[in-house]
Amino acid sequence: MTGSVRRCLRWLRGLAAAAGAVSLVWFAGLVWFAQTIPRDPPAAGTPEAERHTDAIVVLTGGSERLAVGLELLAAGRASKLFVSGVYHSVDVRALLRATRQKPAEAECCIVLGYAADNTVGNAAETATWIRAEHFTSLRLVTANYHLRRSLLEFRQVLPDVTIVPHPVAPANVRIADWWLWRNTTGLIIIEYDKYLVALIRCLIRSVRAPAETS
Repeated sequence: MTGSVRRCLRWLRGLAAAAGAVSLVWFAGLVWFAQTIPRDPPAAGTPEAERHTDAIVVLTGGSERLAVGLELLAAGRASKLFVSGVYHSVDVRALLRATRQKPAEAECCIVLGYAADNTVGNAAETATWIRAEHFTSLRLVTANYHLRRSLLEFRQVLPDVTIVPHPVAPANVRIADWWLWRNTTGLIIIEYDKYLVALIRCLIRSVRAPAETS
């Protein structure tokens, strides 16, 4: 066996070892991510559940989220409800009818955002509205599997705003024993990968910021 062949084999073995290490770290992170997905919203009666914020922010993506947001608004947890990422053909009355709410009871307190089509857009759109309203706190309502990435994006653009997380558990996403359910497993893997991309982007941004200011 020639020296060049030996070097090539060593390089391949090193590459395989590195790939294996990366895969192991990725898998360990996936397990951590899945196991730390909140199963339930803040328990009734706890300070977090009862806490009043300036606004409730709902990220579109499931009817359960809007229903929870409207319930929180009706319970007096905030005076305004902002729904981010709404389709342009949808208005407040249509949303209320979809969740079997009476338009006259809540229409005055709901604001719709039409600019966002992803989580980064949700954060940017909400930040613009929050600053215009001079609010200093919000309750963020989104699916439990989506909450960690949403908080990461929102805290990047609203560092001085208090954000109270409020996870919603979709009925068709089986977080308990998630590895036994193919659709749930696939959803969690996709969300985990998106979270990693968002985390890397935020880390790069934080490293660049001091260099740009200097």
